[in-house]
Amino acid sequence: MKYFKLPDLGEGLQEAEIVEWHVKAGDSVKADQLLVSVETAKAIVDIPAPYDGVVAKTFGGVGDLLHVGEPLIGYEGEGDAGTVVGRLEGGAEGQADSFCIGAAPSTREHLAPRATPAVRQLAQKLGVELADLKGSGPDGLVTRADVEAAAEGARARFGGEKLRGVRRSMAINMARAHAEVVPVTLFADADLHRWAQARDPMVRLAGAIAAACAAEPLLNAWFDGRSLSLRRHAQLDLGIAVDTPDGLFVPVLRDVSARSAEDLKEGMARLRADVRARSIPPQEMMGATLTLSNYGTLFGRYANPVVVPPQVAIVGAGAIRQEPVAVDGRVAVHPVLPLSLTFDHRAVTGGEAARFLKALVEALERP
Repeated sequence: MKYFKLPDLGEGLQEAEIVEWHVKAGDSVKADQLLVSVETAKAIVDIPAPYDGVVAKTFGGVGDLLHVGEPLIGYEGEGDAGTVVGRLEGGAEGQADSFCIGAAPSTREHLAPRATPAVRQLAQKLGVELADLKGSGPDGLVTRADVEAAAEGARARFGGEKLRGVRRSMAINMARAHAEVVPVTLFADADLHRWAQARDPMVRLAGAIAAACAAEPLLNAWFDGRSLSLRRHAQLDLGIAVDTPDGLFVPVLRDVSARSAEDLKEGMARLRADVRARSIPPQEMMGATLTLSNYGTLFGRYANPVVVPPQVAIVGAGAIRQEPVAVDGRVAVHPVLPLSLTFDHRAVTGGEAARFLKALVEALERP
């Protein structure tokens, strides 16, 4: 018996679900006669016979998932092995595909677990490894119930409290950022001795970030990694990270560069009050073009803050400290603000980030 295996369907597709068989065991078929219709993640594809013959066996039923290289049809007679090259109609136009005929079916034990695309997506969402599951469906097919049971079992074994609300959103966003962003962090210090006694670090930071965006606008942008597209923003809508017992909130201070210092101060106070009262509207938490994390109000000098897509940059501000600095060959003690800038290296170059940070420091060091 010869075996006609599921051919390479192109575009990196490694599996297909059987939609309909057009032949059965015992049928005589001619070359290019329709054998089976299968559904991939992108389209339904009709697979024709590679040559004349008699169908001895069909592999898999409607709804079964087959991987590239697994047998579709067993043919009677004419030796034990061979190779035929044909064309998949309905696939990529003009694309030739190899129809491999081997001596025996490939063994499923060495292939990826069998599951439909929807079940694979669910497993990825729930953090379940399909390779660890024994499918309860036909011929070892992993079902949705198998995945859900595995996820529930893992939670039960781990114990603890299920994340909800803001903390759940934070966990999802941080995991997405870790998976997508290519982060690089630069560090610098701003000497604040020219500020004298009048200090409002958050207002000064917001204004300085606006000045840095004017000097290097590319960091005030969004980046789409799927389409490799960059969207620049003319207006700075600054996300302000606010720590609460319920988790991290990031309300948005709109159009920073167009606002006075007093207006910025009032706007920040209002955002913080709304967050703590849990009365902030959802739209006020959306659309930030760049984020500021002022963790220095709690503790710490430098950090590597996390860039959350589609943003390409985040500024971190540490605690202001009295530090010895060199001034005209002498040592003086000045208030120093440590700064951290994390940027997504997929969209921003090191030079652009360095120029942004330099402009930020220069704006902060002005009287």
